[in-house]
Amino acid sequence: MEQSLNLRQRMEKREHEILSPYAAFSDCSQGRDFEEEQCDIRPVYQRDRDRILHSKSFRRLKHKTQVFLAPEGDHYRTRLTHTLEVAQIARTIAKALRLNEDLTEAIALGHDLGHTPFGHAGERALNRICPEGFKHHLQSIRVVEFLENRGKGLNLTKEVRDGIRNHQTSGKPSTLEGKIVRLCDKIAYINHDIDDAIRGKIIKEEDIPREYTDVLGHSLGERLDTLVHDIVTNSEGQNDIIMSPKIETAMRKLREYMFNYVYLNKRAKGQEEQAERLLEHLFMYYEKNLEQLPQEYLIRMEQMNEPSYQAVVDYIAGMTDRFAVAKYKELMIPSAWSVY
Repeated sequence: MEQSLNLRQRMEKREHEILSPYAAFSDCSQGRDFEEEQCDIRPVYQRDRDRILHSKSFRRLKHKTQVFLAPEGDHYRTRLTHTLEVAQIARTIAKALRLNEDLTEAIALGHDLGHTPFGHAGERALNRICPEGFKHHLQSIRVVEFLENRGKGLNLTKEVRDGIRNHQTSGKPSTLEGKIVRLCDKIAYINHDIDDAIRGKIIKEEDIPREYTDVLGHSLGERLDTLVHDIVTNSEGQNDIIMSPKIETAMRKLREYMFNYVYLNKRAKGQEEQAERLLEHLFMYYEKNLEQLPQEYLIRMEQMNEPSYQAVVDYIAGMTDRFAVAKYKELMIPSAWSVY
């Protein structure tokens, strides 16, 4: 019987032998919106992971801001390195709990595909100027369903899209793998943003209140180790992903500290107002000059009967930081002035 099965089917069979009964099994997926022939080598979630990894929107993350705009140094996080750190932490937890690592990684790699240039400053700008508002987790879904692959989308499984859609704090993922990514997104950005803030001399390690570091640890490695172990210890054998009250409270308080002393710090975030105005000006320009949009956006606008501002939002949200700056210079600054 085993010999009559192809490699994918044998891998699916092993999942049922090895993984937790609470795992999302590849052969029990709710499927894709558009039915397609199965791969004979890769289970569905591994295939989704590969599609995301090879997408244009994933590659663009390397030139999108995580926290600090245009930092002077090579070691600060970008949206891409944040995504990879989320994926690594999430896979560690999924493996320890015998959950589906491929599904976990696919959700992690895709969770920020819809993020704007200039990080949350760009998200605020588009949310303010777009008539229907803007949320990056919903834009990530638009990317994988409509914008990638020349408007055909990536045709991902429903479980992967559910995890992407619900990765924000208020989200409620339907799988344990999605719940892992939801937690690991926060674990990653809190801890690596501390690391970047220390590197940028915004804060020092000893500035962080001892009531948090005494619980979580006094370095990046210690804090990650504490948080991962706490989740694994408390979630093992459970149909949920949970933390102990003590650790969860300390992490929440540490996040509040970061908002007060880093995310809202004028020195760290001093250029964000300019970045927001830049995107607002680009939005207004393209709204008045739709013919300047790439043809694929105009075609999609007509085919899907969507308002013009949606095409503009899709185009701007997909820009990298430096492409947005270059477009602004090209469209807004007379060329004769550029020599000064």
